[in-house]
Amino acid sequence: MSIPVSPSPGVMPVESSSSAVSWGSIIAGALAASAITVVLLLVGSGLGLTMVSPWSGQSSSLAAMGAAAAVWLIIVQWLSAGLGGYLTGRLRTKWVGVHTNEVFFRDTAHGFLAWAAATVLVAGFLSSAISSAIGMGAQATATAVGATGAAGVTAASTINPSSSGFSVEYFTDSLLRPAAPTAPVAGQSDEQVAAQVSRVLVNGAIDGTMPAEDKTYLAQLIAARTGLSQADAEARVEATLARIEEAKVTAKEAADTAKKAATTVALLGALSLLIGAFIASVSAAIGGRQRDDEEDLMLVG
Repeated sequence: MSIPVSPSPGVMPVESSSSAVSWGSIIAGALAASAITVVLLLVGSGLGLTMVSPWSGQSSSLAAMGAAAAVWLIIVQWLSAGLGGYLTGRLRTKWVGVHTNEVFFRDTAHGFLAWAAATVLVAGFLSSAISSAIGMGAQATATAVGATGAAGVTAASTINPSSSGFSVEYFTDSLLRPAAPTAPVAGQSDEQVAAQVSRVLVNGAIDGTMPAEDKTYLAQLIAARTGLSQADAEARVEATLARIEEAKVTAKEAADTAKKAATTVALLGALSLLIGAFIASVSAAIGGRQRDDEEDLMLVG
């Protein structure tokens, strides 16, 4: 078995003093990719506004808007990463005395670094927009949960939003309820009675059910102030409770839809970033190969 012999015995190979990283081309490609990303995101925002209308029934569904946003994010990554990677490959200096495989690796690494720098720049400039997009589902869910307890109730502000929904006023009202409500009730104004009824409804909406004594009291109060019979007043209470429950279900469904749409956008956005990294690396390799080929043709010519 033959052992390869160095052409210059006793002489160690000298490491090149120049860096293998062309930061100038990386920064140029990253700036170009960032600029294209910002422009395309603004275009996408404008197109997205065309999907929203103040008129009922004329806006696109939340799922459709989420899908459109995800597709546009992928398009933005493809175009910006491709252009930035290609410019990075074409603008780097020629590596002399480097194997073809090493040149290919360096070009792909340059493209990846340009994509990474562009991603960091865009994330820095558009951090608020990115955070808003990612947190859309969580914010919608929190809003719906906060509104659920007060669905259809005009006096929800009487409950501290930072608390769990516990209302001292509700229990105070229950202690001071008259045995047989009459109109007017103990000299209370309409606003005071309405606020008391609202607190009862809020408490029932938060707990998910209303105690029988609350239903009976509301029916008596409604009958005393409206002239309805006890049976009709009880029917009105049940109908109101059913409407509140429907509003709660609608709010939960809207929150769930928003959460799913935001999750889809976030996952596809992450996938688009990975695709963008691959495209930038390949584009840089293509740009670097074309740059070397052009220079070789010039030397031959």
